[in-house]
Amino acid sequence: QVRLVESGGGLVQAGGSLRLSCAASGSIFYINAMGWYRQAPGKQRELVARITRGSITNYADSVKGRFTISRDNAKNTVDLQMNSLKPEDTAVYYCNADHQIGWGSEDTYWGQGTQVTVSS
Repeated sequence: QVRLVESGGGLVQAGGSLRLSCAASGSIFYINAMGWYRQAPGKQRELVARITRGSITNYADSVKGRFTISRDNAKNTVDLQMNSLKPEDTAVYYCNADHQIGWGSEDTYWGQGTQVTVSS
C-alpha cells in the first residue's frame, strides 16, 4: 500500500559524503516515525538514525556527529546526510516508515535498499 524508494547510494572514498533520500508514495494516510537502517554482509540489520514526525531524532552511537537525518512531512520524504564516511559504514541502507492506518493501528514499510560502499 505504501512504497518507499531510496536513492543516493554509491561508491565514495573514506572521508567523503553522501546524501541518501527516501520518498514514500502510494496510499499514504499518515506517516509517523521514519528512519534509516543498514545491513553489512554477514551482519544484522541495525538502526542508523530515526526521526519522529515532530523531528525528534536518535542516532546510533557509531554515526553521531557524522550523520544527520531530516524529513519533509508535506512531501513524505526522509533524507540522511552522511559526512566523514568510514569503510565500516559500508552496507545496504534501508529506508523505514511507520504508517498509521487507523486508530492504534500501524504498519511498517521498508524500501528495497541502496548500496553504500566506502573505500579506504
